[in-house]
Amino acid sequence: MQAEASFIIRNARVLTMDEANPRAAALAVSGNRILAVGSEAEIDVYSGPDTHVIDAKGATVLPGFNEAHMHIFGGSAELRELSLMGVKGFDALDKALKAYAADYPQRDLLIAQHADYTILSDDERVTRHHLDRILPDRAVLIFAPDHHTAWANTLALKMGGILEGRDVGIGNEIVMGEDGLANGELRESNAIRPVSALGETGAREMLGVGTGGDPDHVTAEERAADIEIIKEGLAYVASLGITSLQNMDGSLYQLEMLDEIEKTTRLPVRVRMPFHMKNFMPLADLEAKAAAWRERFNTDRLRSDFVKLFMDGVTESGTAVFVDDYSHQPGWKGEPLFSQTHFDEIAIAADRLGLPVAVHAIGDGAVRMVLNGYEAAIKANGRRDSRNRIEHIEVVHPDDVPRFKELGTIASMQPTHPPGSAGLPLEPYLSYIGEERWPHAFAWRTLTDAGAPIVFATDWPVSPLDPMHCIQCAMTRTVWKEGMKDQRLSLYETLAAYTRTSAWVEFMEDRKGMLKPGYLADIVVLSADVEAADFTDLAAIRPVTTMCDGRITYQA
Repeated sequence: MQAEASFIIRNARVLTMDEANPRAAALAVSGNRILAVGSEAEIDVYSGPDTHVIDAKGATVLPGFNEAHMHIFGGSAELRELSLMGVKGFDALDKALKAYAADYPQRDLLIAQHADYTILSDDERVTRHHLDRILPDRAVLIFAPDHHTAWANTLALKMGGILEGRDVGIGNEIVMGEDGLANGELRESNAIRPVSALGETGAREMLGVGTGGDPDHVTAEERAADIEIIKEGLAYVASLGITSLQNMDGSLYQLEMLDEIEKTTRLPVRVRMPFHMKNFMPLADLEAKAAAWRERFNTDRLRSDFVKLFMDGVTESGTAVFVDDYSHQPGWKGEPLFSQTHFDEIAIAADRLGLPVAVHAIGDGAVRMVLNGYEAAIKANGRRDSRNRIEHIEVVHPDDVPRFKELGTIASMQPTHPPGSAGLPLEPYLSYIGEERWPHAFAWRTLTDAGAPIVFATDWPVSPLDPMHCIQCAMTRTVWKEGMKDQRLSLYETLAAYTRTSAWVEFMEDRKGMLKPGYLADIVVLSADVEAADFTDLAAIRPVTTMCDGRITYQA
């Protein structure tokens, strides 16, 4: 007897991402699996009285997008905060912050996001004095887009107990002024947290990234409020055609909330999370916590099966680590968060436990250290299919490019991050890395041609989450100087980096990332044909239907 489909998607331009059967006109879904992919006639035979038919109207149908690097709790919380994206100049900042303060008179701390390092001008950095001129009587904290730097006014610094400075540990800094007081600029999470903790969430959304830990105490009301924030974020994720997300926070508190959502109302997307290893944690935590989390959270819908670390910070704050000096600051290369020996020990131990590793590494010096650690793990344990990753890779030294293929290391990168993309300014980034490093920055094509697997994501809330916007940024990126190599990938390679390869990174290539019979029914129906669109119009193409696990999670 012929199986009956629960859903049929017809009149479509199906890009299956399956090289054995790359295109189709229709597909059928039964339960949470894809039943068949083929021509209209081949799929019509699965239609029955209870089949729901979706007319794609000639538009592209893809495997659901897999956001390979993001922060769900932080991004969800920021949906309720002020965005300063595109705000330029003191007067515009003044207007935006005062309007925000008037809208939320009850908030103890006003938090704003996406303030460019050059929000005032190309030459002047924000200080507490600028913010005091705007709102002297309300505590204010504004974040740079990368979330590695923030600026607070005097009241916020006083309330956070850091106006006179504080030791915040290696790689973190409360920038001090000539008057002996904090000037308002806070670099990295240990410096930012004393102020951000004054906000409505108590900065609980940043604990996984910042400390690798969990809240000391949470009331039932606070936990319920946090769950609602995450639910809002998950619904937003699904509305963008995303069916899988890899949440880089590394927090048991978040895992348990996500597990509760799954067991009550069901997650609208699949979630993968790491254990976050900090430089102060004992090596034994890899087995006692990371491996234990893997056993506890190990389904196709919620998994915790890898380890995340930070090797450095970001270029704009001087916390990224380079092989050679910063161009604007001779004698300074940045300071790594782990010594080479310490990181090697972690990489070896994680590999021995069968735990893949993902490491934030911005500068080419940090990238080299991570590759060294992965090489040490191979030498110590023998070669295995580790699928270790390096996150961001804003600059890679040319000597290290072939090592990605040699070591089987994945390049996890963000098309929304190159200066000049997604509304980001060119400065101060280009001056900080120096023109000699420009050809080796955000080198997607160079790494791909050298055999490195590549996955794309946004690092939300660092960048806008919308995959179609990110894909447009990838396809419209321009070179910074005439004669430089075009680092763009083809549209097909870019789509693969958002679907098939992202599933492979998760060791789930046998059941998702492609549209083929027997695979999980994770599908996005778009509003137009992506292959026919001009690259500058890709962001205008919207998800019409998102399906995860055979269930519609978003309908336009």
